[in-house]
Amino acid sequence: MTTAGAFLAAAEALPLAGFEAVDRPGGLLVVVPHPDDESLGCGGLIAAAVARGKRVGVVMVSDGVASHNNSRRFPPDARRALRRAEAETALGLLGLPPGVLLCLDLPDAAVPSGGPVFDAAVAAIVQAGRDIDAGLVVTTWGHDPHCDHQASFRMARAAMPGLPGAALFSVPVWAHTLPPGMALPLDPPRGLRLDIAPWAGAKHAAVRAHRSQLGQVIDDDPEGFVLPEAMLAHFDRPFEILLEEAA
Repeated sequence: MTTAGAFLAAAEALPLAGFEAVDRPGGLLVVVPHPDDESLGCGGLIAAAVARGKRVGVVMVSDGVASHNNSRRFPPDARRALRRAEAETALGLLGLPPGVLLCLDLPDAAVPSGGPVFDAAVAAIVQAGRDIDAGLVVTTWGHDPHCDHQASFRMARAAMPGLPGAALFSVPVWAHTLPPGMALPLDPPRGLRLDIAPWAGAKHAAVRAHRSQLGQVIDDDPEGFVLPEAMLAHFDRPFEILLEEAA
């Protein structure tokens, strides 16, 4: 048992290492809950994998439409298409060709953590991993304070038996917003801080390709989500935290 503050402080002090420290034979499969989490959490990792000639697959679990529920100019279908297009643009900026993005289109803010829909999503993740012979799976941290992030972690973990030999890592996205004194049933973190300095510019551009999340596209929902400046600054760093998970 530890606290969120102590765990994250230890994560921030993990050894700084290059891509070779996390590399595994085979491809990289990224499983994230929303469009923009791929760039925020592991955009540098994706760019580094591309630079190494690795095969990369990206599974987007939810459709992301809940960010602007009150927009009339952008009803759900339009928001879904917009956010998918932004993700495709971001992945292109990270060096990926078109066609690597698999969208499961589960309901934003209501991704299930069990049941038949969950099982079908896990099966789709397993197939996506097999398609690229994934040796490394990266998803959002299981204690991120968002239900979709937690559900995506559970899906990725549930997929691991179908990807024998693969390693599972997670990336904290919203973890820095947890109350420091919050108790967490965790041991000290294992993993590394991935040096992404060579790809920091690509990551910066990819994050900002999600223009709808920066308040630049949907202007008729005053309650719509906008990525806070502090959040953007938090991820404008030359490293990414990768937590090693028990598969």
